[in-house]
Amino acid sequence: MLNTTKSSPAHLERQLASFFGDTPEWLSEHWFSILVATGIAVGIVLLLHTLRSWGMRLCRDSDGIGTNWYTIFGRTIARTGNFFILMTAIRLVVNVAETPPLLDKTITLLFTVAAAFQAAIWIREVIFGLIEHRTRGENASESLASAVGIIRLLISIALFAIALVMVLSNVGVNVTGLIAGLGVGGIAIGLAAQGIFGDLIAALSILFDRPFRVGDNIKFDQTSGTVEGIGLKSTRVRSFDGELHVISNRQLLDKELQNLSDRTRIRLPFKIGVAYETPPEKLERLPEIFKEIVEANGATAVRNGFSGFGGSSIDYELIAEVHTGSWDVGHPTRDRILIGIVRKLAEEGISIPYPTQTTFTAAPDGRIIMPYPDVQPVMRVDKEDGER
Repeated sequence: MLNTTKSSPAHLERQLASFFGDTPEWLSEHWFSILVATGIAVGIVLLLHTLRSWGMRLCRDSDGIGTNWYTIFGRTIARTGNFFILMTAIRLVVNVAETPPLLDKTITLLFTVAAAFQAAIWIREVIFGLIEHRTRGENASESLASAVGIIRLLISIALFAIALVMVLSNVGVNVTGLIAGLGVGGIAIGLAAQGIFGDLIAALSILFDRPFRVGDNIKFDQTSGTVEGIGLKSTRVRSFDGELHVISNRQLLDKELQNLSDRTRIRLPFKIGVAYETPPEKLERLPEIFKEIVEANGATAVRNGFSGFGGSSIDYELIAEVHTGSWDVGHPTRDRILIGIVRKLAEEGISIPYPTQTTFTAAPDGRIIMPYPDVQPVMRVDKEDGER
């Protein structure tokens, strides 16, 4: 609340009468100090205008490069207002001019107003510059641009509200009730629109943290596809089957998400089983055979060795690494390695057995009954000479 004692009409009249009565006397007694203060103030104004012009020139020199720290700094300086420049110059020479108390208080009040709102403008420009710096080069959709616009509006309202509260506090207004009212109103709005604000903050996180971008291939939960748009509330993902999935931004960040576009290598696993009848010397050569096949197809064998005894085969594990993130290269490489393994094993006379199971039974006297009939051996007959 305002101090009614100090702000009553009679008190204001006395202050104004004192001000207009003391001003001629102050001008006549301190004219030289006033001239000196005026000269210094003019110099300060020219200096601040020069700094503002330098900031504008810095912005122009950075055109075409994009938003960087020089651009942000230059834009912030260029947003310095004339009222702030004037009040800064006057505030700095008040002591030199030996101004009357009432004029001194008035200048201090006006400088406080100018400084509070100028600080809000500077902070706003820095935040806007950071947002533009983080989104530089992004193929942002119109909905994301709308999200950034809403964020800029909210930041502007918050900063100027803080500046207004500071100014009111400096002029003697009790702002406790105003701050409490704003706090309660903010909580009510936040509870009513917590879903929207949650998705908006998630959109900000996507914007600044960049877990993915438009055009990236991602895998989320049971969905895999290409990001087509990042909006204010949701992200649109076109699956590899052609369907469009609309996923809440907050839900995207709550679960594990895989960015397939940032992959730098692909690993191709192979489980290979060879027959138990394979001679040991050929089994010893298998790792070298597999390595040669993998390297011949431009890949690297990161794991290559015996993995265990299977039900019907001796099992080998081979993992080939392709130094690319594109499956357009990975799939054909996997096919060539697979065909190369089959061809080489056929050349070596090493069979890849089917999953089989042989059952042996015994006669009452303990003799093993073979699962196939006892066939007499067939002797070869030469057709030309009729000899066996």
